[in-house]
Amino acid sequence: MPHEELHGSIPASYPALTFPRQTLVSLLVFAVVWEVMSHLAPVLGIPPFAIPSLLRIAKSIATITPIDIVVTLARVIGALIASFVLGLVLAMAMYRSEPLEKYLHPMIRILMAVPVVSWILFAVLWFPGVEFRIGFVLVVVCGPVFLVDTLDAMRGVSRELRHMMQSFRPTTWQFFRKLMLPAVVPTIFTSWKVNISLAIRVVTIAELVGAVTGIGHQLSVAQELFSVADVFAWTIVLVALLFLLEAIVAQIEARLLRWRP
Repeated sequence: MPHEELHGSIPASYPALTFPRQTLVSLLVFAVVWEVMSHLAPVLGIPPFAIPSLLRIAKSIATITPIDIVVTLARVIGALIASFVLGLVLAMAMYRSEPLEKYLHPMIRILMAVPVVSWILFAVLWFPGVEFRIGFVLVVVCGPVFLVDTLDAMRGVSRELRHMMQSFRPTTWQFFRKLMLPAVVPTIFTSWKVNISLAIRVVTIAELVGAVTGIGHQLSVAQELFSVADVFAWTIVLVALLFLLEAIVAQIEARLLRWRP
C-alpha cells in the first residue's frame, strides 16, 4: 500500500493561526467609520474627547504597561484551569452518585443565577486578599459552566457504550478515562471557548474593586482621568487577549480532535 494511502486520513499539518479576510475587512470598515465620526463629533454636538481619533488611541496603546496585561492574563488562565479541574471532578462525582447529583444540582443552579456584581461584593466582604477575591469570583462564575456542560455531555453517552464498557468490569478511573473523557472532549472545548469570553469580562470587573494592577485597574484609572483614548486602548487589548486565547484553544482542539471530518 502506498505511503500516501497509509496516512491519507491524517492531516499533514495542523491549521495555523489565521485571520480571515472578512474579519480584516470588517475591522477596516469599522476603523474608517470611527475616524470619520471622530472628525464629525463637534458637528454632531459630541465632545471631541468622547470619540478619540485612531491616532490618539494608537498613542495610548503605545504607552500601555505590559505588566498589567501579564497580570490579567495570568489571573484568567489560572482561574480557568482551577475552574475546569473543579468542574470536571464534581461532574464525575455527580455522574457516579445520583444522591450527590440531586443535592448539588440545585445549588449549582443557584450559583449560576447570582449576578457577577453580587459575587464581587461578597468577595470584598468575605476575603481580605485582592488576588483571592479575583480568583474566587472567576472560579465561582466559570466553574459551574464547566460542571454543567461536562455532566450533560456524560449523560449524552449512549447506553450501549456504557453497558459494553461496564461488561469488562472496569474501575471507576478506567471507566472515565477510557470512555467518558474521550466522549466529552468536544463539549469540554466548547465550554472553554465560552468561559474564556466570560472570564475576560468578569476579571475586568473584579479588578475594578481593590486591585492595583491589571487591565481592570487601568480602566478605572482612565475613567478617573476622563481619558477615553486610554479606555479604548485597554479595551482593544482585552479583545486581542480574547482572540489570542480562543485561537490557542482552537489549535489544541484541532490537534486532539483531528479525527473529525
